[in-house]
Amino acid sequence: MPSKTQAAVAEPPLVRTVPRVEDPRRRPRRQPRYHVLLWDDDDHTYEYVIRMLKELFGHPAEKSFQIAQQVDRAGKAICLTTTREHAELKRDQIHAFGRDPLIASCQGSMSSTIEPEPS
Repeated sequence: MPSKTQAAVAEPPLVRTVPRVEDPRRRPRRQPRYHVLLWDDDDHTYEYVIRMLKELFGHPAEKSFQIAQQVDRAGKAICLTTTREHAELKRDQIHAFGRDPLIASCQGSMSSTIEPEPS
């Protein structure tokens, strides 16, 4: 027994923690993903496409070149897969990028669309 000059220190009670099981219905759901597609045309050079992909998407030169090749060969290519809001922004940035100064007959930007990523 402690003396009157010594303070009694109470030990905290032992508490057992039980792992919390999360209700799967309450888990945050992942936002649906969307592809940003770039479509081929004859009014834009590889240089234009590579520069645009580097500036708008931050892709390195090699990846930009690979995407440009795919657009040329297949008629379209996926530039990015992201949330819908971000995909819409990137599509709009492609449409606003402007004409290709290396082709005199170029009338404007390249075409781009977004589509849901298959589940």
